[in-house]
Amino acid sequence: MGGAFAKHLLAAGHPVLGYDVLPARRKELIRLGGRAASSCAEVAARTKIIITSLPSPSAVEQAFFGKDGIAAGARPGTIVIEASTMPLELKEQCRKRLALRRVQLLDCPISGTGAQAAAKDIVVYASGDRRAFNRCRAVFDGFARATYYCGEFGTGSKLKFVANLLVTIHNLSAAEAMVVGEKAGLDLRLLYRVIRDGAGSSRMFEVRGPMMVRRRYEPAHMKAEIYQKDINIIRAFVRRLKCPTPLFDGSIPFYAAALRQGWAKQDTAAIHAVLRQRAGLRGSSPRRITRKGR
Repeated sequence: MGGAFAKHLLAAGHPVLGYDVLPARRKELIRLGGRAASSCAEVAARTKIIITSLPSPSAVEQAFFGKDGIAAGARPGTIVIEASTMPLELKEQCRKRLALRRVQLLDCPISGTGAQAAAKDIVVYASGDRRAFNRCRAVFDGFARATYYCGEFGTGSKLKFVANLLVTIHNLSAAEAMVVGEKAGLDLRLLYRVIRDGAGSSRMFEVRGPMMVRRRYEPAHMKAEIYQKDINIIRAFVRRLKCPTPLFDGSIPFYAAALRQGWAKQDTAAIHAVLRQRAGLRGSSPRRITRKGR
């Protein structure tokens, strides 16, 4: 996500200074025309608007409040656009801790996969201080297809949880449709082309259907092991609401099975392989990549 943001912002004429824990990512930023920093603190010290896109709560803590984190370098008046999908309680804690330094945090999760981010086909659910949001409008326009200002801090995350609940269900429904079609003897390329153009389609069917047709679940738009974090966040959220979510609940075991069966590094479309196995379908399967760094 961060690399895609940087690419589009540079193309839109914004100067970009960035940091990633992986040296290869920093080199890629330089190749694109950006500048690489040596730490999050350096990024914060040299910029007025920061975007964070992080994979885990521990990464959030390190990036924001570690020894060389954002808090160590940010000046009063800095705005941080937090684009990750994280527990709302964690984001609220970060907001309060940064406010003590007169740094404003906006809650701005992204709707869309990494591949969609690369194509500038993502939507931002922005929430928090309206004036801070207005100051960042040109930045949002630089890397997103659309941006919605959704109101008070945390509203963006709540909307993202609803969106990801649907993604979880629709991804499984796309896999289920593919397996039913294969069992029925249909040409899956024909199935994809026809269903995509009709009432039964969904964005997940469109995005992940081609992977399922090929039975190759990479390059990963969203790795199954990372998406498990999102599933856990949604599950905790709806439990606190005491809201029934039968379709979401029914989807969870298939994502867990994908992890058990070695698809952790592959795209979440790999739940298709889980269903194929349960349906007794045979045929060539993609190689499961488990090497470090993938």
